Amino acid sequence: MSEYRTTLQALLALPGAGTLAPGLRALLETHAGGPDAAVHMEEPLPVLADTLDALARLQADPDMIAAAVLHAVREWVAPLAPEIRKQHPPIDALMDGLKASGRVWALHAEREGRGNQEGLRRLLLAMVRDLRVVPILLAQQLARMRAAAGLPESDRMALARLTRDIHAPLANRLGIWQLKWELEDLAFRQLEPETYHRIAGLLDDKRRGRERYIEQVRQQLAEAMDAQGIRAEIDGRPKHIYSIWKKMQRKGIPFGELYDLRAVRVLVDDVAACYAALGVVHALWTPIPSEFDDYIARPKRNDYRSLHTAVVGPEGKTLEVQIRTFQMHEQAELGVAAHWRYKEGGSGDAALERKIEWMRRLLESHQEGGGDAALASALDTELSEDRIYVLTPMGEVIDLPRGATPLDFAYHVHTMVGHRCRGAKVNGRIVPLDHQLASGDRVEILTGKTAEPRRDWLVAANGYLASARSREKVRTWFHKLDRARNEQDGRELLEREFKRLGLQNADPAPALRKFRAASIEDLYVHVALGDVGPHQVARALLEHEAEAKREAEAPPAAPRPPRRRPSRSAEFSVVGLDNLLVQVARCCNPLPGEQIGGYLTRGRGVSVHRRDCPAYLRLAAREPQRALPVEWGDAGGRHEVAVAVEGVDRKYLLKDLTNLIAQEDAHVHSISSERLGGSGMVRLRLQVRVEDFGQLARLLARMEGIAGVERAYRG
Repeated sequence: MSEYRTTLQALLALPGAGTLAPGLRALLETHAGGPDAAVHMEEPLPVLADTLDALARLQADPDMIAAAVLHAVREWVAPLAPEIRKQHPPIDALMDGLKASGRVWALHAEREGRGNQEGLRRLLLAMVRDLRVVPILLAQQLARMRAAAGLPESDRMALARLTRDIHAPLANRLGIWQLKWELEDLAFRQLEPETYHRIAGLLDDKRRGRERYIEQVRQQLAEAMDAQGIRAEIDGRPKHIYSIWKKMQRKGIPFGELYDLRAVRVLVDDVAACYAALGVVHALWTPIPSEFDDYIARPKRNDYRSLHTAVVGPEGKTLEVQIRTFQMHEQAELGVAAHWRYKEGGSGDAALERKIEWMRRLLESHQEGGGDAALASALDTELSEDRIYVLTPMGEVIDLPRGATPLDFAYHVHTMVGHRCRGAKVNGRIVPLDHQLASGDRVEILTGKTAEPRRDWLVAANGYLASARSREKVRTWFHKLDRARNEQDGRELLEREFKRLGLQNADPAPALRKFRAASIEDLYVHVALGDVGPHQVARALLEHEAEAKREAEAPPAAPRPPRRRPSRSAEFSVVGLDNLLVQVARCCNPLPGEQIGGYLTRGRGVSVHRRDCPAYLRLAAREPQRALPVEWGDAGGRHEVAVAVEGVDRKYLLKDLTNLIAQEDAHVHSISSERLGGSGMVRLRLQVRVEDFGQLARLLARMEGIAGVERAYRG
């Protein structure tokens, strides 16, 4: 029998591999290389067996098992990738995610474990299409760490650093405790062997003995609760070596002052039952003085609530008992008091937290044997982020708003890098500056010797900048130029537009009134700074000429009634059509100065959207004949827009924001706030009235300059 056939039979005989679909078995058995194919596996059979065993403990579904097996023999199945993609798309998505993870591991190795590891974790989550990839990665890494003893020392250390920096924190966030503790201990054993063995020597028994002790305590406590008529769920765990060391470091205490080496958690129905259960615990075992904390009466800052007590349990061993309601426990695991955020000092990223919560729900669905098709199908819409994660040439992870360009990246790195930007390479290929970046792209900026930003970068329709902060940096550059140069540049831009439309001899007065410019020189400066587009000025003059011509040709009319406020339709002009009802779409609420498009609805006239509005793009793609070109008309007055500000929850933050809004001559209609977990962050939501998009962009950019503000964006 050939080497290929022998290895294949051993592979298919592994525990868990029996769940492979018959079609996948047939693909492997009829591999194009035939029985004489050279055998190369990414993982040795024992490591793959360990991986499948860990996935079985997580009750992984057949697709996850198949992806783990096929990934280990991906060189065998490479010629059959199109067939797998066609017949088994979920498995193909999982394999793509496993392949993408290799890029993150390479980046970690490239930086030798230094730098922003949180950025790498977020990049990994952003790159995978199917989030079930992450449990497969954790199971693979656990199997590799168990087999690490046979590797050269440099490989062992690199593997341990990767486990510590990426895999163990992800297992912690997902609540996969059965993998998390072993990943941490195995990595700690390689990276700090002396400390590991010293702490292991201080423990009075092996982990298996501590697990048996916890089970004994759990049964004894359950019997006592039943005797008192208290319905309770009780589970427990012994503290592992890495966690012991971390707590000793964090609190600066010796080993002898740790009272939670063994711990049980009691979950009950309500608060009254919490205190009743506490009485049962203290009646059963002797409490340790000063080791009781009531986080129900006095919750932690992150709203964590529970009762904590330490007692002298059976055999004279110290034991920690946590008591909380089911609702408190759910909040501690998935809500603002989530354990992973407490341990890691999380930043309160809403999109990341939503992703973690959904991943936990998927795992729970697998473990409970329930169908998770609805959860999986909803991932694409519910977990879409408004951020992307791209890489510098040195492998640092930079997060940017979705739709960001290489020019946004340049200004994020440094203002002068943006000003000197002349071109960019993405993944080694030269791209235009309006190229939209995607998560995982590696971006290199090509710079000139002098700072020479271009004025057309400020024109939103050109698509050079997606970030309000980047646009404000360009605008600030031109503000600092002397007024004479701004006037000259603005004059040249206008004259070029006027010449194109034959308006060289037009009276500029109507444009001065419309754009509130005191003089033609002021209008030149507005155009040079990007506050007003040349086409907007030209359109104002053309409309004035057309109105004057109509009035000259019209017969004398009766005295007009008092002028009323312009109708909503007067704010817009539908190209080629007149007398249509026009309304602003509430989904995107466009502002003057933004690129807009119209959609002819059934019975409600033309709905005006921003050109990049997802709803508009979806409608226009479905019925392109209903998409109409729309331009701004008489859009004077104030326009309401939602703004969100995220920052440190500090004193006078709201005062600083409202003062800034007043300085910008905008008006606040309403304000609400919400805390972002226990990280000391807050999100303020404001309804603000502004004149146009230019004023909004300036306002957002200046808001991000306020001390403590991390993000200001259109809400």
